[in-house]
Amino acid sequence: MKSVRITAPGTNSWVEVDKPTPGARDVLVKIKACGICGSDALYTKNGGMGLSEGAQPLGHEPAGEVVELGSEIAALGADVSGIEVGDHVVVDTMVFTDGLLGSGGAQGALSEYVLVKDFQPNHQLKSIPKHIPWEVAALNEPMAVAAHAVNRTEPKAGDKVVVFGAGPIGLGAVLGYRRRGASHVVVVDIVPSRLEKALRVGADAVINSAEEDLVARLQELHGDGASAWVRGERVGTDVFLDAAGAPSVPQTAASIAKHGATLGIVAVHKKPVELDFGGILTSELTLVWAMGYPTEIFEVTEDIVENWEKYAVIVSDVLPYDKALEALELAQNPGVADKVVVTFD
Repeated sequence: MKSVRITAPGTNSWVEVDKPTPGARDVLVKIKACGICGSDALYTKNGGMGLSEGAQPLGHEPAGEVVELGSEIAALGADVSGIEVGDHVVVDTMVFTDGLLGSGGAQGALSEYVLVKDFQPNHQLKSIPKHIPWEVAALNEPMAVAAHAVNRTEPKAGDKVVVFGAGPIGLGAVLGYRRRGASHVVVVDIVPSRLEKALRVGADAVINSAEEDLVARLQELHGDGASAWVRGERVGTDVFLDAAGAPSVPQTAASIAKHGATLGIVAVHKKPVELDFGGILTSELTLVWAMGYPTEIFEVTEDIVENWEKYAVIVSDVLPYDKALEALELAQNPGVADKVVVTFD
């Protein structure tokens, strides 16, 4: 079968590999869609992640169809296993027994087939209705990342929230904060098309920080957060989420946060960020970090199924599998192609 792999630092290539054969406790999944993540470019630049030798497989945002069950899994029956041949499924890529799928493990989802070894019911796979478009189903993994970021900030019903960055994770966070009962969600970005999408998925307001006074606008929307504890230009926002990855984002949020606010970091920062701890001390800002999805991978699935049209807005480009290398290149242009998904025949 064909597989996209990192064959040298900065180089992705098509590689012919053996199609997996399921053992008694395995499940074979034919990949139908796989999203491209920003980390794919990072892995490629570094020449791989986790494997000491050989070409590293790429792809960790999959959706697929169950095409073969190992004998022991088939014997369990669908009522026990939760799956049967023909099911459409989303995947927990972090619990494969042969390593993280597409992130340093032995397999990647930019391949025609993936083998779920040592299958456990309700662990690696979850069935979804067949009317959900494949490119939307492939959002399950990044939406779980966004959901974990939301959960880490522990929003309360009625909280006022600011999300920096209207890429896929930021947009997923908007939907997540809505599920958690936020009363007002603002999205900040500098790309007009991204801000328009934020409004379509449910943001109450957007701010183009390249053109507007961020503090003045947030004070207008969320109130003045200055108090006896913290003075100066403060805003009444309860939760800030950095899904942008620009050094100015955590610096700005920390400098304008009211007393007791929370700042979550889900974006990947490629360089160290300097923060004014003296200034932060007075606000008692809670700083939290979010990576992956310890519990959220299938928690988001039901919402995607129920609201798939809204999630479909997040997808910017759909390319066929034979153009997967071009898809990886295209995805490196935020604002031009924000969420690229590869679909298979």
